[in-house]
Amino acid sequence: MNNTSIAESRAEDHALNSVPDAERKGWVALSWTTTGLVTGLVQLFLGALITFVAGFKVALAAGVLVTAVGALMGWGCGHIAYRSGLSSTVLSRKFGFGHKGSIVSSVIFAFMIIGFLAIENALLYSGFVFYFHLHDTITTRIMVYGLMTVAWVLLTAYGFNLVARVSTYTLAAFLVVLAYITYLVVSGSSESLSTVASFPSQFPAAALQGMGITSEWGKFIFAVNMLIGSAGALALVDADIGRYAKRSRDIGIAALFGNLAMDIFMLALGGIIMHAGAAQLIAYYQSNGMSLEAAQQASLAGPDSITAAFIVFSGGLGALLMVLAQSKTQVLNTYSASLSLSNLADVLSGWRPGRIVFVVVANIIGLVMLYGKLLSLVNSYVTLLGVLTTAFASVIIGDYFIVRPQQRKQGTEPKTVDACNWAGVATTVIAFVLSHWVLNTIVPIEFVTTVTVCLIVYPVLRLWVLRPSLSLVAGGPQGA
Repeated sequence: MNNTSIAESRAEDHALNSVPDAERKGWVALSWTTTGLVTGLVQLFLGALITFVAGFKVALAAGVLVTAVGALMGWGCGHIAYRSGLSSTVLSRKFGFGHKGSIVSSVIFAFMIIGFLAIENALLYSGFVFYFHLHDTITTRIMVYGLMTVAWVLLTAYGFNLVARVSTYTLAAFLVVLAYITYLVVSGSSESLSTVASFPSQFPAAALQGMGITSEWGKFIFAVNMLIGSAGALALVDADIGRYAKRSRDIGIAALFGNLAMDIFMLALGGIIMHAGAAQLIAYYQSNGMSLEAAQQASLAGPDSITAAFIVFSGGLGALLMVLAQSKTQVLNTYSASLSLSNLADVLSGWRPGRIVFVVVANIIGLVMLYGKLLSLVNSYVTLLGVLTTAFASVIIGDYFIVRPQQRKQGTEPKTVDACNWAGVATTVIAFVLSHWVLNTIVPIEFVTTVTVCLIVYPVLRLWVLRPSLSLVAGGPQGA
């Protein structure tokens, strides 16, 4: 194979076919990637928000539950990807959704992951503006967003090996810087570490009631519902990463580390840092002319506040943390988005220009989101998207672990891929409607309804109601 074909192969990175055994990795390499994806400033902000609403101990209990559920979902999807060597959206063709049905999973997952790409870009941009005291002009935006986009494209262009290497180095540096900043903030606080790590809800009762929270159980439900959306998306990313696993346990360990990092480590640190540094941050805003009330609101007003906080706490070191946190996350977001868009284009039109094209397309869509209403839609519907991604993961897992063994016994297991697996599509719609609108007052933790419905309804529909056609069982064109 000449140098040109080798470069093309690396750029393509098996986007639409199985990863060969020679390119498989162990759990250490995979864990750097799954952990690197979730250790960003947005997760620190969510940690601060959730702990401030629910209280530290209640939020941490919710994090433990979501870690367990997310790790199991991630291992389930990752195991199937390990066995097939396929990414999450290509995987959904064979298990759960069919060829055309995978359009649904590709659109939702791509919209969510590119939305995260856009949010993280906006967060990094605001950090640069804050740190360098730049004016928010069209010229500044073109320059900063342009440089970031070029960086993400170049760092993602040559496939998983480069992505994993970038994530490894930046994650290691990020953890060192984060540990030092945490030490600075906590040691400079007037409160002891035990007090900082056990604070109650910081929101007044009236504000909590406005959010529909009137009890400790309500706080727990809020925390779980906020965390589970990211866990559902991470489970699909675990499949994108799990196709490179040498063994099933490799992706299982990597999925566990990713969920531990997201739902416990970042949750706890986000709460501890923002609580310990609240007085310092409020004093900074007041010194810049804000009233006490406005300063208190600005200190946790949105993801931008976490960027400002780290720069206020530690200046250049905080700016370095911002860059390290966001660069690895953006590279991984771009990577998963390119895989999803590759499947979408292939299913819709058979267009296969190569994964590198979709690396560029994903970043262009992310830029468009910044200047339209799409980014606000992602922010508004992130919980809904989380329910949908959880449903997708559950249908894929239900197909592989429940339906396929029964079909083998019955002699009805498909030998080819359905044009559209209507059982999977219908189950996703049913689970979404029941969990978010019909049963949400009875079972307020929405993922419980989502997973339960998928693991019950899908097998019933697939095995007895919307069974695969005899032509699929008997034979036909092979492949995904």
